[in-house]
Amino acid sequence: MFAVAGLVVLLLPGLSAPPLIGSVLMLGAGVAWGVYSLRGRGAGDPTRITAGNFLRATLFAGVLSLLLAANRNLDITGVWYAIASGAIASGLGYATWYTVLPALKATSAATIQLSVPVIAALGGIVLLGEPLTLRFLVASAAILGGIALVILNKAGQAGR
Repeated sequence: MFAVAGLVVLLLPGLSAPPLIGSVLMLGAGVAWGVYSLRGRGAGDPTRITAGNFLRATLFAGVLSLLLAANRNLDITGVWYAIASGAIASGLGYATWYTVLPALKATSAATIQLSVPVIAALGGIVLLGEPLTLRFLVASAAILGGIALVILNKAGQAGR
C-alpha cells in the first residue's frame, strides 16, 4: 500500500524521483531504526541504554572525524547545532520512544514510526522556514493516510 502511494507521489507532474543513492541510504536508515527499535524493546532502562549507545556512537564518530580531519571545515555555530540536535533532541526523543515502546505491539510501533519523516519535515517548514510544497503535502497525505488505514483496520479487527 505504501509503495503504491509513494509511486503516485513520484509520478505527479513536475515532481521527480529522489537520487537513487539517497533513496538507498534512507531505506538503510529505516531498516536500521526498525532493527534498533525491536532490539531495544525489552532491553532495560531506556535512558541508560540510550546514553550508552550515544556514547559509543560518539567515540566512533570521533575516530572517523580524526581520520577525515584534513577535509574538515568547522563552523562553531554548526557544531553547537549538531550537539543540540544529536545529543539533546535525539537523546530525549530516543529515551521517550523507548519508555513508550514496551506498551506497543511491534506492528503498532512500526506503523507509528512511519510518521517521523512527516513530523521532521513539518518541523523544517514551521521552525526553519522551508517551503511548503505540493510534494510535501501529497507525500504527507499518503503516509498519514496509510497509517490511518492500518490503525482503522486494526480497530475494526479488534471489534470483531
